[in-house]
Amino acid sequence: MQRLTGLDAAFLSLETPTNHMHVMAVAVLDPSALEGGFSASTLKRLIEHRLDRLPPFRRRLVPVPFGVNQPLWVEDPGFDIDFHVRQVAVTRPGGPEDLAALAGEIAGWPLDRGRPLWQMWVAEGLEHGHVAIIAKVHHSVLDGASGVEVLAHLVDLEPIPVDEAPPSPGEWVPDRVPGELEAFAGSVVSLARRPVRMARALVHLGESLLRLGTRLRHEPVQTGVPFTAPRLAWNTMITPHRRVGFTSIALDDVRRVKESAGATVNDVLLTVLSGAFRRYLEARDELPDRPLVAVVPTSVRSTADTDIGNQVSAMFTQLATDVEDPLDRLRAVQTTMSGAKHVHDDIGGDTLGEWAELASPALLAGGMRLYGQLRLAERHPPILNVVVSNVPGPQFPLYFAGARLVSLFPMGPVFDGAGLNVTVITYEGRVDVGFMACRETVPDLWGLAAEIPEAMQELLKAI
Repeated sequence: MQRLTGLDAAFLSLETPTNHMHVMAVAVLDPSALEGGFSASTLKRLIEHRLDRLPPFRRRLVPVPFGVNQPLWVEDPGFDIDFHVRQVAVTRPGGPEDLAALAGEIAGWPLDRGRPLWQMWVAEGLEHGHVAIIAKVHHSVLDGASGVEVLAHLVDLEPIPVDEAPPSPGEWVPDRVPGELEAFAGSVVSLARRPVRMARALVHLGESLLRLGTRLRHEPVQTGVPFTAPRLAWNTMITPHRRVGFTSIALDDVRRVKESAGATVNDVLLTVLSGAFRRYLEARDELPDRPLVAVVPTSVRSTADTDIGNQVSAMFTQLATDVEDPLDRLRAVQTTMSGAKHVHDDIGGDTLGEWAELASPALLAGGMRLYGQLRLAERHPPILNVVVSNVPGPQFPLYFAGARLVSLFPMGPVFDGAGLNVTVITYEGRVDVGFMACRETVPDLWGLAAEIPEAMQELLKAI
């Protein structure tokens, strides 16, 4: 039994009937070399053999009465893998859009908080004889970096079929689920320390603002600023319904631009995304005259830290959609990302997590309900336009129980005021891009996805 961190609990508190705070991934597999194919039964056996390496998969929530403190994780005595792993089929002909339609429907369903906060669907009927794993995990369980850590425990570097024999009994022992009074009493000590933590957080915040103020006085810093974003169609209140899209580009193309321009991979990807947004919005006669504002989640996890959970901060930056020339666009992105990194460093990567520890779940949940009821996302200038995540992945083939991983499309949550999320992962020489959107506010999501390869070629041609 352990208490959630403030940041983990914040992702629970921010969830509403329309803002689903789960992250997703669609893994396309080639099971042609696997005798008997790949099914939900195969995935269940794989997970059961490796549950000792996947502790969050057997943990469920126990809330604290009145939301005065972060909930508890307990080892679920009623864990039932059949509830979490299921078999489905896509509609014919089983192409990418058919798979995405199924993933979008699944994305619109909230996770059951009375059980461990994850589910996986094995989808059959894809073209080329492929199958897919559609995975959904609550953001309170993991972030992008720890999601890759979970992936590493499920895959092999060689096509090794899963053992048909039942797993050997481990040392896992389920917890006794505490009652409400016990859960509340266990929070008393933590609540007593809150004033001390508040004083420490205020000191750290003052130091951060002093560093930032000194920088702004002595050097020009260009970066994204909250509430300066132009309003786009998806910067409004959202519904529970979701739409998903995919696309891919070659990692070698990204690296060619990176080496030629002296940029980072992230700079190039943000430039490609800027070009794609510009083309998409221009075609719809919706291109604003100022740049889009993006939030880029940033891992603050140390290389030695393998704990699964959220250790993430965020940077505000600009997408240079207002710049016509691709090379000028790249230089603009480099400038704003440099400024965003300086601001982020001055504020400190631990600041978000430190303040999340102080906010009670009841306060956050009440604030989100009020935000939605007053429809504030439509009453003030947008805080941001889009969330863009970049997750580094392996450049060698991976296998799920003998089935080769062909492609991997990650997707992050959307919320009121920001109905579009773009998440990128590099895998085996490709950059796989996953889009998550509110179905009603981004109807032509595949049109936007199609602009990514076009923007990449435009940038390559300019280089």
